[in-house]
Amino acid sequence: MIPGSDKNHPTLFKSFAFAIQGFAFAFTTERNIKIMVGGFIFSVVMGFALQCTPGEWGCLLLGCGTVLSAELMNTAIETIVDLVSPEYNTLAGHAKDVAAAAVYILSTLVGIMGVVIFVNAALRLFG
Repeated sequence: MIPGSDKNHPTLFKSFAFAIQGFAFAFTTERNIKIMVGGFIFSVVMGFALQCTPGEWGCLLLGCGTVLSAELMNTAIETIVDLVSPEYNTLAGHAKDVAAAAVYILSTLVGIMGVVIFVNAALRLFG
C-alpha cells in the first residue's frame, strides 16, 4: 500500500489479523519469543502470588511488553536482512548482531527491574 492512499487499505479487522499472524509466525519460528512469553507468564504468576501494587503491575507489564516488542522488531530485522542478503555478508551480520544486542540489553534491564519488584513485593508480603 502507498502511504496516504486509501487504495487497497486493509480493514481494521484485517490489520489486527495481520498482526496476530505476524506474532504467530515469530512464536512458531523463533526460540527467543517462546522464552520471552514464558518470562511474561512467569511475571504475571509472580505478580499475583506476591500481590503486586498497581504501580508494580504497570512496570511489569510495560517491561514485558517492551521486551516482546523489541524481540519482534529483531525478528523483522533479521528476516529483512536475510531477504536482501541471502549469502553471508559481514555488514548483514553486524546489523543482525546489533539488533540482537539491543534486545539483550533491554531484556537484562527489565529482568533486573523484575527482580527488584519481586523482592520488594516479597519483603512487603512476608517481611
